[in-house]
Amino acid sequence: LNTTVDKILIEDKRARGVQLENGSEIKADLIVANVDPKYLYGHMLEPSEQTWAARKKNQHHALSMGLFVLFFGTNKEYPEIAHHTIWLGQRYRELLDEIFKGKSLPEDFSLYLHRPTATDPSFAPEGCDSFYVLAPVPNLNAGIDWETQGPLLRRRIIESLSENMLPGLEQNLVTDFYMTPEDFKKDYLSVGGAGFSVAPLFNQSAWFRFHNRAEGPKNLYLVGAGTHPGAGLPGVVSSAKVLDRLVPEVASSTVFSTA
Repeated sequence: LNTTVDKILIEDKRARGVQLENGSEIKADLIVANVDPKYLYGHMLEPSEQTWAARKKNQHHALSMGLFVLFFGTNKEYPEIAHHTIWLGQRYRELLDEIFKGKSLPEDFSLYLHRPTATDPSFAPEGCDSFYVLAPVPNLNAGIDWETQGPLLRRRIIESLSENMLPGLEQNLVTDFYMTPEDFKKDYLSVGGAGFSVAPLFNQSAWFRFHNRAEGPKNLYLVGAGTHPGAGLPGVVSSAKVLDRLVPEVASSTVFSTA
């Protein structure tokens, strides 16, 4: 556990196990991979082990945006804040163009604020609150220096929330940390640090996304944001549900007993 998989082991056109970064191997009858499909096809399988369609998707599928996610806790409660809040900036189309096409961090932002303590107070000590706030940002293809820009964006977001939604946030902030597209690449092997794998364009949605049954070796199945049916929590969970019909051992058996 807690060891990166380097490659999928293929024998006679079937997935037979994985090789870990420490060189050790784990044999398996079948493999379900939740890694970014672009990383899997780009790094874990040889081109000769993939179909033509998989190679073309990996080469041409555009990436989604990146994410800047700031997690923080306060020693003050904000009961007026709902579980989910979307705060749209003054610009819309222009901001999206800068996020998806620009090469620098936009001056403004739109935010999604998540307050889990609104429905489950155990997420914070009594009299305190916990949050995360998410800002769409360019992925790593923009070449942004996140070591420099990360602290600056953190400060801008905290100041904006303090002025507009969470009065006194700067004075009541007790802990925080953030993730940038660099962290998505390092921690989750997300190609380009994309927050949602491949972008949900028309020709990259539904059947046109990476398939749940690997396009190449048998006994290899894919789940997650980059696969059918798509990104977002419902889509990711549904991608796992699809395996009920694809994996022979699951489709032909009763997984959950109702007795």
